[in-house]
Amino acid sequence: MSENEHDGEPIRGLPGHLPAGEHILWQGSPDWRTLARSAMKAHWVALYFGGLTTWNLVNGLITAKPLDQVALTAVLSVLAGAVCVGLLILYAWANARTTVYTMTNKRFVLRHGVALSKCFNIPYPTIASAQLKVDAKGVGDIPISLGGGAKIAYPHLWPHARPWRFVSPEPMMRALPDAAAVAERLSTQLQIAARAADKPFIAEPARPAAARPTRAKSSDGQPATA
Repeated sequence: MSENEHDGEPIRGLPGHLPAGEHILWQGSPDWRTLARSAMKAHWVALYFGGLTTWNLVNGLITAKPLDQVALTAVLSVLAGAVCVGLLILYAWANARTTVYTMTNKRFVLRHGVALSKCFNIPYPTIASAQLKVDAKGVGDIPISLGGGAKIAYPHLWPHARPWRFVSPEPMMRALPDAAAVAERLSTQLQIAARAADKPFIAEPARPAAARPTRAKSSDGQPATA
């Protein structure tokens, strides 16, 4: 992957110049460490290979296999695990590096892709609701549901898609270091869009828990992709 892969962008994270009257309010990217854990499940892969290594050691000793054979099997298991976990971490880092979330006063833009760059423009009237889930460190995710029958294919969004929502995929800002502040900014823009469309705005209060969902609803529309 070239360091200058996105040098051709007129504005970082955007497919083109902003039209008159539109301006950027916020831009951000995922935290790659959190992305490796939450999206790539690197910790579960590490635990799997750790368990596999332990099993190979115990089984080898119980069955009285030669110690050099037991040691070799354990070393190979550790090496295989290290390679797998390393690749997952590398991909998380590369994905975070090439991902830009952008909020303007008109739309939300998701640009991502390690090998093949993809960019999705989602006008605020298209967003039916948004939720917030944060951890104890304030790092969190913001899944966005689309209204009016709008849909973006799950494989095109991953890993920036809400898990297990295959029928109605939801774009998701993942592993944001200051997720609550970003969610508040998005909620404000959805309120503005709802008032402009003369439609009611509904917001659920945040709940005092590790996962604090907030819901914001606005009018329906269709997203455009570039």
